[in-house]
Amino acid sequence: MFLTISTTGTPERPATDLGFLLHKHPDKAQAFSTSYGTAHVLYPEADAGRCTAALLLEVDAVALVRRGRGKGRGGAPDAALAQYVNDRPYAASSLLAVALSRVFSSAMKGVCNARPDLPGQPRPLRVEVPALPARGGPDLVRRLFEPLGWTVTADPVALDGQFPEWGASRYVRLVLESSALTLARALRHLYVLLPVLDDAKHYWVSPDEVDKLLRAGEDWLPEHPEQTLITSRYLSRRRSLTRQAMERLELLRLAEADDSEVEEIDNAVGEIDTAAGETDDAAEAEARTEERPTPLAVRRREAITAALRRSGAARVLDLGCGQGQLVQELLKDPSFTEIVGVDVSMRALTLASRRLGLERMGERQAARVKLFQGSLAYTDSRLKGYDAAVLSEVVEHVDPPRLPALEYAVFGSARPRTVLVTTPNAEYNVRWETLPAGHLRHGDHRFEWTRAQFRAWARAVAARHGYGVEFAAVGPDDPEVGPPTQMAVFTLGSDAKEAKAA
Repeated sequence: MFLTISTTGTPERPATDLGFLLHKHPDKAQAFSTSYGTAHVLYPEADAGRCTAALLLEVDAVALVRRGRGKGRGGAPDAALAQYVNDRPYAASSLLAVALSRVFSSAMKGVCNARPDLPGQPRPLRVEVPALPARGGPDLVRRLFEPLGWTVTADPVALDGQFPEWGASRYVRLVLESSALTLARALRHLYVLLPVLDDAKHYWVSPDEVDKLLRAGEDWLPEHPEQTLITSRYLSRRRSLTRQAMERLELLRLAEADDSEVEEIDNAVGEIDTAAGETDDAAEAEARTEERPTPLAVRRREAITAALRRSGAARVLDLGCGQGQLVQELLKDPSFTEIVGVDVSMRALTLASRRLGLERMGERQAARVKLFQGSLAYTDSRLKGYDAAVLSEVVEHVDPPRLPALEYAVFGSARPRTVLVTTPNAEYNVRWETLPAGHLRHGDHRFEWTRAQFRAWARAVAARHGYGVEFAAVGPDDPEVGPPTQMAVFTLGSDAKEAKAA
């Protein structure tokens, strides 16, 4: 099992800096014991112009069988001979990934005490793996590595060079090249994606594998287009672990993203069960036959749309419309004759326009929808005269001292006949298994209210501005902690009421 990492350099920035980054001196050949054999590190070439480090893993087949308790792919016992005669000593797999983390642990973390300036510097890198199992073929190899900034060469290896008519094997010769990546990030890519392409682990996958995946992938996996496939394969398609990992990856993504560009975290959690079951082979077909839960964001839009229909509203404001998901939903119902999306972020409005396809929309349909920029911290004459306004997952993004300004802009100045407000129920947070205690669902949330706090705020607002208010649950109504989302329906001039779960 063999892998090389090469870089080029100049007299001012010599290629032999690779030795500092890997914490392995170019003049030495070193050996490291692993649970499954011996890992050797050596440098076939090392000068200022070019330096190559090679990792050679000699696998002890007997030790592999003993530690693996004779288990093969999928956990089924192998035939006796196949336990000892297989591709494990030769083809890159989770064995090589473990050796990378064992031998280059400091490099993978981006630590270099001797030259602390080096780890953060991108440098030209070339990685070669002569034999890589690729379940999914060269196309999947490109789909996994190219979004990460690599130029990929994945040449299929023939089953037998003497009989080309037999076709290609499932192995490829992999070459990765980049000039924009740090070595630490490159190693983390390899650590995760080598076993993903092999689609097998040589050891039992336990819950701590989720932590390993997050440590190696936190700075690139949340935005990877093949995130679901990577997570599922890395965790050997164990659904409970895949679900946990997907939840935590979504938390990472939302913590770093602008709130105008993403759905709320509870929407993402609602979609986890669906995502966790998605795979690229027969397991995917099986998953399609299973009943899948409706995402919370979909339930929220359905509840809002139903409440708007009951109110008889025809002209509707979506205040804090984000990327336009609710506007898109309302456009499907011709009873809503005018739908206006308002957001403070121009980027969010641009994404909403793209989502709705305004440039391609027919004239009659386009006349029903408007998007404009505005802040709910100020009164705006453009908001007056509408039948209904929706504040869906908006108030929790407002600093508490500015809530009175939002309240007056909507209830005091615009004064639509109906106002719908949805917000997370903080009590339900204990049901999110991977949301740390005391943390909010989204990095931009200023607060999250309990049911009592939300009702107290809503009743006070209604009393100050002449509205009645009803309350409804959105999502499964837990008998102990209530629903994940709570909704208030304000009606101008009506008596205050309370409704049971909707």
